[in-house]
Amino acid sequence: MQTQHVVVWLDHSEAHIIHFNRETSEVTHINASGKPHLHVKASGSGGSGHAAEDRTYLDAVVNGVKDSEAILIVGPGLEKLALLKHMQKNHHVVAEKVVSVESSDHPTDGQLLAHARKFFVASDRMRVSV
Repeated sequence: MQTQHVVVWLDHSEAHIIHFNRETSEVTHINASGKPHLHVKASGSGGSGHAAEDRTYLDAVVNGVKDSEAILIVGPGLEKLALLKHMQKNHHVVAEKVVSVESSDHPTDGQLLAHARKFFVASDRMRVSV
């Protein structure tokens, strides 16, 4: 679905992408294909205690949002920033469409859509050219 606005909520294991306009919305879920995220570094084990960036997962998310004109990225941890950095490094055109990155817990798709609609009403007013 090609729409002007899209919101993507993601964490290390899944992404919820909602394309929407005033009348309709379409939700897509993408599951990460990589290994489980590591939360704690064992003493003396070496390494950072974090799973490596899952490029396949991030590319799938980018592919899901690339046709929109404005992108809002939200999520509970660092994965939202990993997505933005991945876009800036590998998908410059898509990265330029990101209007904001926000922290968010685990909303339902309905709550996420309501937040995004409210966000873009204010955002669109700010971007209107005179």
